[in-house]
Amino acid sequence: MRVSAVKIPASRLKLILITIFSISTIYLLNRQSLLLLCPSSLPPPDLFLRQSLSSTPTTIPTTLHHLFFSIASSSSSFPRRLPFLSLWYSPNSTRALLFLDKPPLFKPPLPYYISSDTSHFPYSFPRGHRSAIRVARIVKESFELYEPDVRWYVFGDDDTVFVPENLVAVLSKYDHEKLFYIGSISESLEQNLKMSFGIAYGGGGFAISATLARALSKVLDSCLMRYPHLYGSDHRISSCITELGVHLTLESGFHQVDVRGDLFGMLTAHPLSPLLSLHHLELVEPVFPSKNRTAAVQHLFKAVRVDPGRVLQQTVCYDYTSNLTVSVAWGYAVQVYEGNLLLPDILASQRSFTPWRRRGINIPGQYVFDTRDYPQDPCKRPLVFFLEDVASGTGRVWSKYKRHITHSCTRVAAIVNLKDIRVFAKKLQYNVGQVGAPRRECCDIIHPFNKSMVIDIRHCGSNELIAMNA
Repeated sequence: MRVSAVKIPASRLKLILITIFSISTIYLLNRQSLLLLCPSSLPPPDLFLRQSLSSTPTTIPTTLHHLFFSIASSSSSFPRRLPFLSLWYSPNSTRALLFLDKPPLFKPPLPYYISSDTSHFPYSFPRGHRSAIRVARIVKESFELYEPDVRWYVFGDDDTVFVPENLVAVLSKYDHEKLFYIGSISESLEQNLKMSFGIAYGGGGFAISATLARALSKVLDSCLMRYPHLYGSDHRISSCITELGVHLTLESGFHQVDVRGDLFGMLTAHPLSPLLSLHHLELVEPVFPSKNRTAAVQHLFKAVRVDPGRVLQQTVCYDYTSNLTVSVAWGYAVQVYEGNLLLPDILASQRSFTPWRRRGINIPGQYVFDTRDYPQDPCKRPLVFFLEDVASGTGRVWSKYKRHITHSCTRVAAIVNLKDIRVFAKKLQYNVGQVGAPRRECCDIIHPFNKSMVIDIRHCGSNELIAMNA
């Protein structure tokens, strides 16, 4: 059926157009009047500024460019801690700012900012340090300095060693447009009981979303006035975030390292989570024997640079033929146990370290993670091989571990002559799904071996048990 066009007289068409124009004009005038009468309905001016300066759509994946590191320091401490800062900071890729109490005697290798005066804030903690207020305000000052396209503000001390690539992978799990406060508690039960189990400890580092940073910056100063009795900056920040109704999201890769002595037991039993930070490295023993503290951490970072996602990840192999259990903390150390040990027992940290409080007794109840005994008799400990070299190529990584001989003990025939262990694996690249639901990998010991053992790390089969029946 054909529909014929309707012809409208010119005079009527002109009247219709005039009517439409009049209605539109009245609507626009009324809307403008309403906005003038109710200015609170408009977004704040700084929101327009930030939206106009930001050119990164939220659909773009989070990268290192979206992280801004705010580092608490002082003119007296940063010179001796430069070796730690230089391990993870790169002027070409890392956005970071060092917050100092006064101008330094020489220019730091990264940009710095002199914190505002905080003398008008009350501080009443006995024998504490007023610098805690200055450090707490870094959260506010970081946001107000304004860097474009920041999704996450990461905070730490000048002796905090970060793994930026892993931070990107972990923070990508979360929506930066929501209120997120991400970090970890202390390893010391006593520290958490004294402070709180809801604090992200500042030395271990923590991250807050840009949205939370915006909200916190507006209320932080007034909030700090209510907490003069607290000791540290991290407790103050946590209290003010709590007043905003936000709780701590735990990520076990942040390490405050509130222990002393030898970190061997902690580093060889790292959680099944990417390593994000280490703190207090100048207060503990060198993480590698026969090296000083700085050289030891630099040696560990050789592995971090080759495969940051895999570093310290623990993989356990069973060799029923030789009656051995082998635990690989990739990029750090390999332990060879005589006998077939149960997997849950191996995953607990050996108490090679001591409590943060020197008067504390070194028992499991001192810590907030699983621990096991570290034999006093060296001959009852596993045979240990420390990282010697590491390299990568064609999507795979290779690491070599050399036997550490500090004593003479009788060993089973299979490992009497064992001098080194080589470990092969695919480069471990995290995506959101892997970080959100990780699974420990499996490994195979290649036979035969005499002086040198070869281990191949691989993904476990869908129904494969790590400890298979012989």
